Amino acid sequence: MDIYQHFRKDEQPFIDKVISWKEQVERNFQPRLTDFLDPREQQIVKMLIGGESSDIKLSFEGGTAEAERKRAVLAPYYDEISIEDFQLTLYQATYQSKFITVEHRDVMGAFLSLGIKRQKFGDITVKNGILQIVLGDEIAPFVRANLNMIKKAKVTLEEKPLSEGLASEQQWDFSDKTVSSLRLDTVLKEIYHLSRKDATAYITKQQVKVNYKVVEDGKYGLQEGDLLSLRGKGRSKLAAVNGTTKKDKLKITIAVLK
Repeated sequence: MDIYQHFRKDEQPFIDKVISWKEQVERNFQPRLTDFLDPREQQIVKMLIGGESSDIKLSFEGGTAEAERKRAVLAPYYDEISIEDFQLTLYQATYQSKFITVEHRDVMGAFLSLGIKRQKFGDITVKNGILQIVLGDEIAPFVRANLNMIKKAKVTLEEKPLSEGLASEQQWDFSDKTVSSLRLDTVLKEIYHLSRKDATAYITKQQVKVNYKVVEDGKYGLQEGDLLSLRGKGRSKLAAVNGTTKKDKLKITIAVLK
């Protein structure tokens, strides 16, 4: 059976990577720690490796209870996986929130400007003058030594126990809709109350992401669980596909981040 038929073409390189991880664990009888995976990547790993019949034990951890981005450990079925196996560091810094506003994108930009790949750090939380970030142990010393400014705020990173991670305040509004297809432009139009022309314009201007990747094709087919973002209008997701109506319309559940 062709395993790729269940996934999108652009996901094939990641599928090959997951299969390689699985083969390494089976061949060497040693656990394999991944970089941070986004929710869609986690879903793919579960589909390829999960299940009670698998000889591979699979576990995810992102450092906090509601973490979105997580590392995975693939291990022989007889291994015990502990929190230490994920090699996570939680850094915290404070700043004068009365005088400067620091947002999620500012922290992201500061990390990327150091030449750090997105896969090497997890969730970022900015709340009431406190910012926290979870990252891999392997880059923690470098980040602590080199990250001392975010936007115009001077910061000093301090390591904290993972148990002190701030809870996410993300809240989603769910609603049921009907659409003619799961094309990106069709679903985007419905979620953000756009005209088809405007939805197409946003897509062609590279202002739309699906599962954290820019998509420029309005015909791109969405799947249940896909995360969307539209620049300037926030994040959303295709929470569920619930069958068809009598007129062959698709019934879907969407969620918009408050």
